[in-house]
Amino acid sequence: MATREGTRWRAALLLTAVWATGALTGCQPLADAASTSGCEDTGSRVDELKSYGVLDSRPRGTIEPEGFENLDAGCWEDSGEAQLYAERTYVFPGDKVDVTQHYRAAAKSEGWKPSPATRRSSKADQPANLCFTRGGADNAAMLDVYFLTKEILDAEESSTGPDFDSGVGYRVSVTSPADGSAAGCSD
Repeated sequence: MATREGTRWRAALLLTAVWATGALTGCQPLADAASTSGCEDTGSRVDELKSYGVLDSRPRGTIEPEGFENLDAGCWEDSGEAQLYAERTYVFPGDKVDVTQHYRAAAKSEGWKPSPATRRSSKADQPANLCFTRGGADNAAMLDVYFLTKEILDAEESSTGPDFDSGVGYRVSVTSPADGSAAGCSD
């Protein structure tokens, strides 16, 4: 009987420790919480993302709309997960298909691997949001090319301005988890 009570006591102690760790760290094990640095010391990795040529690649005639003239880059944290990003916003005076074709070729030439959904959409030769990945442990990155809607810009509290009336607004974005974990497309 003494052995069983000792086991119960140890189990209760273990469960209490697990619960306390979760409560104190937002359901994140203490070891993980201690190793997570969020956005601290990520400047060199952000610079790496900014250096991808695909961010500056664009179809002929594309403009940077007013208010979006510069490369936007940095680190943001949401729910304890830090994400690095570098992105550009453009307006193209032509058709979405031309944008899609341009970035498929640009991504391929830079070594990005298309997601399954991006591969499927290429067979139909239709305009589509695109997602690619590259890299491995400690340098994984994801490339998204997506068309902007009024809803997206409203959610960002961004003003579209007159430039968006002249064509198709879209964004080219390279992201990476700050902790270096794998980056993947959500197909």
